[in-house]
Amino acid sequence: MAHKITGTNEKMTPKREDNRRDAIQKQIDENLRRVYEQDSSDEIPDRFLELLQKLREQE
Repeated sequence: MAHKITGTNEKMTPKREDNRRDAIQKQIDENLRRVYEQDSSDEIPDRFLELLQKLREQE
């Protein structure tokens, strides 16, 4: 019995396309969350704190 080999050019059904889009969006969200969590654990450099203080004084 011969098996049909499907390539990447075969059209996806709307449901499969939605599932693929959802999976990609989930992966993007997880990557962004991971980057944000890494950045939020870093300390704010003193020069930024000084700039923020100068801005507050101007108000």
